[in-house]
This record gives sequence, C-alpha cells and structure tokens, in this order.
Amino acid sequence: MTNLPLDQQNNRLAVLFDLDGTLVDPAGGITQGIAYALQSMALPVPEQDILNAMVGPKLSEGLLALPNFPADKLSAVVAAYREWYSARGIAMGRPYPGMVELLETLRRRGFLIGLATQKPLSLARVLLDTHGLSGFFQAVSGAAENEALNTADSLPPKQRIIETALEELSSPPRAIMVGDRAHDVLGARANGLDCLGVNWGFSATGELEKAGAIHTVDSAEELLARISEYFALEVANGSL
Repeated sequence: MTNLPLDQQNNRLAVLFDLDGTLVDPAGGITQGIAYALQSMALPVPEQDILNAMVGPKLSEGLLALPNFPADKLSAVVAAYREWYSARGIAMGRPYPGMVELLETLRRRGFLIGLATQKPLSLARVLLDTHGLSGFFQAVSGAAENEALNTADSLPPKQRIIETALEELSSPPRAIMVGDRAHDVLGARANGLDCLGVNWGFSATGELEKAGAIHTVDSAEELLARISEYFALEVANGSL
C-alpha cells in the first residue's frame, strides 16, 4: 500500500459511467425514435413502459424480444431509428441534475473517467459532444456500429465494452462502474468491478439490487459521496 494521500493517488483510480439513463436523460429521444422506426416499418408499437425498458440495453436485443418481431426487418428498423435519433433524438437529451458538476469534481481530483455504453460508439461520441461532456473522458467505449450484428453474444451484457474502456485507461488497479440497469452491474462484475446503481434511470424496482449493485443512489451528490467513500475504504484496507 502506498503512503500517498487519496487525492494524490486518484490518477490510478477510475470511474466508468453508463450513458443513457445514468449521465444523460434521453427525454424521450430514444423511445420516440424506437416508436418512429417501428411505425415506419408498419410494425406495432409497444406500451410506453416496454419502450422505457428498452433504454440502455442493446437496441437489437430489445427489438428481438418484442412479441412477433420479424427478425428479417431488424436491420431496417435499426437504420430507421438511427436516422431519426441522429436528426432529432440526440438534441432532446440533457445531463441529469448534478452530473456535470460531479464529472468536474472527479476530474479536478484527478480520477480517470471512462464511458462504457451499449450505444454505438459514433453516436455516443456525438451525444457527448452535443452536451459538452467529451472533455471529461479519457476513454469512450461503445457498441459496434452495426447494432443488428452479434445479437446472440453469450457473454454477460456490456462485458466487452467495459473491458475495452479499462484497456483504454491502461488497466487501472482499481475502478468502479456507475449505471442504471442490470446489464451495467453484470458487465462490471464480469470484469471484477463493483457497480453503483443510480435510481433516476430506467431500471425496474429492485433490478439493480438483484443484479448485485453494491449501493443505489438518488442524487449526484449522494453518488459522489459513495464514490469517495468506496475508494477511501480501498486505501484504508490496503487494496491500493
């Protein structure tokens, strides 16, 4: 264990964030885009709660889980969604209250900050640029550009995406994930990370706890306190 105080060790510590539902409120930009894409292919649009549940996980997986969804229309629906989302949906989003300030605080304290999202990488970068968030991240990891490919990956959700983010951060000795859905927790655990869950996103009641989140929080202020507490305990216990 090093004798340096925590605030001088932070450049060896990393915090990874999910995007939609964690950092940015899509404000209907995703769900309206899915509805538009389905309608454009003359397919039924599910109830709003089902659309909400599709925010976060890979879009292709959510579409294929819809009752009687025709797999042969997957690529066309995804393409229609991405066209609408790029033109209109991205601008509808906004950072959740306090999250910009949280990122600023982590950056000021010297933490490594990474993004791990199942949104295609190009769209993730545009979304970060649109909301002035790009400068906070030393690593940005997202899904493949073609969301209709590799829909039956047997690995835990987000495992590869989180693994890539860690590699881009030069494999920091300690890191933690922050997300709003079970796949964030499961992907983190598959990489040996703990996960903090945020309650302002799109998870169902008890979803994050059941998946194994170590804590759930209700505000950015509480999230910052939990992050600080987590790494302070790591130092105190000799893990760093």
